[in-house]
Amino acid sequence: MTAEEAAAEEVPAVERLYSGWGQQVRWWDAAFGVIVGLTAVALVLEGTRGVRLTVAFAAMGAIVVAYVLWGARAARTRDQRSALAYLVVLVLGTAVTVSQGGLASLLLFIAFAQVWMLLESVRLGVVGCAVLAAAVSIGISGRYGFDVAVLAEVVPQMLVTLVFAIGLGLWFHVAMQRAEEHARLLDELRAAQAELARTNHEAGVLAERQRLAREIHDTLAQGFTSVVMQAQAATAALDLGDGGAVRDRLHVMEETARENLAEARGLVAAFAPVPLQDASLPQALGRLTDLFAQDTGLEADFRTVGDGPLPPAIEVVLLRAAQEALANVRRHARARTVAVCLERTADEVVLVVTDDGQGIPPGTADGFGLAGMRDRVRSVGGALEVAPGADGGGTRLCARVPVEARPGVPDEGDAAGGPAQDETQEQGVAR
Repeated sequence: MTAEEAAAEEVPAVERLYSGWGQQVRWWDAAFGVIVGLTAVALVLEGTRGVRLTVAFAAMGAIVVAYVLWGARAARTRDQRSALAYLVVLVLGTAVTVSQGGLASLLLFIAFAQVWMLLESVRLGVVGCAVLAAAVSIGISGRYGFDVAVLAEVVPQMLVTLVFAIGLGLWFHVAMQRAEEHARLLDELRAAQAELARTNHEAGVLAERQRLAREIHDTLAQGFTSVVMQAQAATAALDLGDGGAVRDRLHVMEETARENLAEARGLVAAFAPVPLQDASLPQALGRLTDLFAQDTGLEADFRTVGDGPLPPAIEVVLLRAAQEALANVRRHARARTVAVCLERTADEVVLVVTDDGQGIPPGTADGFGLAGMRDRVRSVGGALEVAPGADGGGTRLCARVPVEARPGVPDEGDAAGGPAQDETQEQGVAR
C-alpha cells in the first residue's frame, strides 16, 4: 500500500463519499448555465418580444446573479442561509420568467433539482418543491389573466410535475442515505479489522515473549546455575589443595559455558536445541543425565524402553521437560538418587523423572518453570502429571505425549502461563 493509499484509508468513508463533490458541483454550474442559455434562446425563438422578453431576461439575470452570490456557495458549503436566499430569488425569478413565455418552463428542469440539492432536510425539500410549483402555476395563469379554464389545465400539469419532482428527490435522498450508511458500515468494518490486527499482533508478541522466557529459563538459566555450582565446588577443592578436582570442575565449567553459548546462538537463529542437533532424543537425555550426575555428584540413572523416530517438536518438548526437572532436583529436592526413563510405545511417548528427595509440600503453587513445562507439553497434545513418588517420598514427574501430536487446548490458567510464583517455594522435581 502506498503512502497516498494509506492516507486515504484514514479518511472516514462518509467524507470519501463526498470527496468528489466539488467536481460534481462544477457540472451543476455548467448545467445551470446551459439551461438558462437554452431558455433564453427558446424565448427568442418562441417569438417573445418587447417588454415580455425584457422582463424574462431581467428575471433570468436576477437568477444568475443570485446563483453567483449565494447558490454556488451554498452548493459547495451547505450553508442554509445562502441556500434560502438563492432559492427565494430562484422561485420568484422562475415564476416571472414563465409568466412571459411558455418555453420558459425549461427552467423547471434545473429549479426542482436545485431545491433538492441545496436544502438538507426532506421536509424542506418537499416544501420548496411545492412553493416552486405554486409560484410557477400562478405565473403561467397570470400570463392568461387567471382564467378558470387555464387554471384547470395548468394546476393538474403542475401537480404531476410536483409529484414527479418530489418522487425523484425522495429517491435520490434515500439512495444517498443508503450510500452514507454503507460508508459508515465500511468504516466500522475497517476499524474492527484494525483492532483485530492489533490484538493479533499483541497476542503474537506476548506469545513470543513467553516462548523466549521459557527457552531462556530451560537452557541458559540452567547452564549458568551449573557454572555457579561448579565454581563453588572448584573453590572448595582449591582450598583443600586438590588440583585435579579443580581441573575437573574447570573443564565442566568450560563445557557448560560452551553449550550455553551454542544455546544462545541457537535461540537467536531459531535452531533446534544444541543436544538434538547431532543426536537422537535418547542419546541427548542420556548425556544430560550423565552431566547432571557429574555436576551434582548424585546418583543419576537413565534408561529407555522402546524405540522409534519422533517429530522434532516432541523431541524438543521432552528434552526441555527433562532439563527443567533435573534443574529443580538440583536446586530444591535434596535427593540422593534420580532416575530418568523414556518409554516409546505405539501410541505415545512417556518421559518419567523421579527422585528420592523431600517431595512437594501440600499447597505448593506452580512456578514459572513448571507452568512453562505444562504449556510445552500441552502444545503438542500431551499432558503433564506431578505426584509424590511410589513409596510416598520424593517426586515423580510424568509427561505423556501422543505419537501423532495434536495441539492441546490449555485451560484458563495454563493459557496465561500459570502463576509465576517464586520457585524457592517448590520442592522436588516439579518446579
